[in-house]
Amino acid sequence: MASKRDYYEVLGVERSASDDDIKKAYRKLALQFHPDRNPGDHAAEAAFKEATEAYEVLRDAGRRRRYDQLGHAAEATGGVYTDFDIADALRTFMRDFGGFGNFEDLFGESRRAAGGPARGQDLQVELGLTLEEIASGVTKRIRLKRTKTCETCRGTGAARGGRSKCPDCRGQGQVRQLRSTLLGQMMTVTACPRCHGEGEIVHDPCLQCRGDGALADVATIEVKVPAGVAEGQYLTLRGEGNAGRLGGPSGDLLAILREKPHDVFARDGEDLLLDLPVGLPLLALGGKVEVPTLDGPAKLAVPSGTQPDRVMRLRGKGLPKLRGGTGDLLVRLRAVVPTKLNAREKELLEELGRLSDGKLPKPGKNFVERLRETLGG
Repeated sequence: MASKRDYYEVLGVERSASDDDIKKAYRKLALQFHPDRNPGDHAAEAAFKEATEAYEVLRDAGRRRRYDQLGHAAEATGGVYTDFDIADALRTFMRDFGGFGNFEDLFGESRRAAGGPARGQDLQVELGLTLEEIASGVTKRIRLKRTKTCETCRGTGAARGGRSKCPDCRGQGQVRQLRSTLLGQMMTVTACPRCHGEGEIVHDPCLQCRGDGALADVATIEVKVPAGVAEGQYLTLRGEGNAGRLGGPSGDLLAILREKPHDVFARDGEDLLLDLPVGLPLLALGGKVEVPTLDGPAKLAVPSGTQPDRVMRLRGKGLPKLRGGTGDLLVRLRAVVPTKLNAREKELLEELGRLSDGKLPKPGKNFVERLRETLGG
């Protein structure tokens, strides 16, 4: 396996760089190598992932401090990131730069082909998913308000082809203004206010769409969600956004994935976590206990002498991974102490207490010392 590059080198910043410098450097690289800008380009995807991994470490003061001290060895000593994949990278990018605005603004471009009509606006929706849906994959149907191309004028906005070159910008869609400043004369370029940057004007507007070339619409869209997705990831449905003006291509629909809380399980990556109440006899004597999983109950063998709060693993009972494989179910055995005892139960426990007298281990490190060890202090 090739060794990782230095994170500061990846982002192109000095080791003394400020948090703002690190964020700006990452944003520039992320926009350059984002998978939506480079579909099918594995080298760009790798560069995007590498830049995001470096950013995640250096943006956090604690992780950055450990990295500065230990380098990539910090990953193996409690630290930074292990198994950072493209899904993690996309989540990070969406968290800090995605927002819920127009992705055209995010990527800093109008997405209009030179001399061509304007592309339609991207739309965004949120999809709530249960853990069961994430485990198996699901197809969601959503009703979406958007615009569609006017069939009467075929998106031109003109009733009888009544369009001509804008006289103000001479069809360029832009106007230039020369301004005098303290630094001398400066040229500014802005969208033509008369044609709104389209280069053409309509003389005879379409009566159906009133010259817009598009009409309001409500559509039902199917979104196929693969198994193993996570909170914050998103799916891009090409051409399912608003219609482009004057016959331009439609924008995209971005489906942002949201994970609903589960009544039984918590999630840690592809692993599921479960607190399972059990009785003291099971822990002492051992045996099998029924454990809920996402695909039905399973049996867990508990060895005799198991201590309370021990975590046991059911392999393959977690969530599927996007790139193959399945996580595990981690079961923490929580001992339940009875609060009310009948006479017979009390008698048996008193007898057990007498038999156990003198067999308990000697006291060890106190709670504070163990807590300090756990926290590394």
